[in-house]
Amino acid sequence: MTTAEAPSLDEVKSWGATCDVRDAARAIGISKSTAYEWIRMGEFPAAVISVRSKRRIITADLVRLLSQTAG
Repeated sequence: MTTAEAPSLDEVKSWGATCDVRDAARAIGISKSTAYEWIRMGEFPAAVISVRSKRRIITADLVRLLSQTAG
């Protein structure tokens, strides 16, 4: 199985207000299944909102997280 390359911080900054779990997981270097597990446990490191049956990650929180780990 090949893994998509993680997006750069600048790329993440260009995303919309929210992103899907798959992209957020890729950005922080974890699998989608791990991301959903962390969300289920309330431990995902960025804010998660529910839109109907889907989960969305607040991009600004993801940028803050990635900015902290990049520096």
